[in-house]
Amino acid sequence: MEDEPKVAVLMGSDSDLPVMQGTIQVLENLEVPFSAHVMSAHRSPEKVRTFAMEAESKGLEVIIAGAGGAAHLAGVLAASTALPVIGVPIPTDRMGGMDSLFSTIQMPSGVPVAAVGLGKSGAKNAGVLAAQMVSVGDPDLRERLREYRQAQADEVTEKDERLSEWLKQRRKAQQGQG
Repeated sequence: MEDEPKVAVLMGSDSDLPVMQGTIQVLENLEVPFSAHVMSAHRSPEKVRTFAMEAESKGLEVIIAGAGGAAHLAGVLAASTALPVIGVPIPTDRMGGMDSLFSTIQMPSGVPVAAVGLGKSGAKNAGVLAAQMVSVGDPDLRERLREYRQAQADEVTEKDERLSEWLKQRRKAQQGQG
């Protein structure tokens, strides 16, 4: 039987999926149970409000909302739940996505949205941040997060070693020409 979702990943449109796939991939890699939905703060506001109001009773612990343009999805969710909401600003053709970023981060006092960076790296970070929030009550997940971080560090070390080897070979070839 599949675990009940701890995190909900919401997108304002299915066109946001190419960015939000990063969130989904991180949650899958860290084995965080999640659900994913498309709902719009502007085109289906009652659905968004109902989802947020029922989220806690359904066992959710964190909501991630990716939206572009006016990007009100995260704010509408945050206004209707006590759960933490992470906003992922989706890049747009207009204003380079700054409209999405400002709409996500400019929340009134008392209605916070944790905002991550714009686009794909922000979407991945939203997955990591949600996992960190859930890990407060899940030591096994916290250990998987430590392993995830170590794998990142190992990857950087490998890249450094490859670069050093490439540079060594390059200098050797240059000396052979001169």
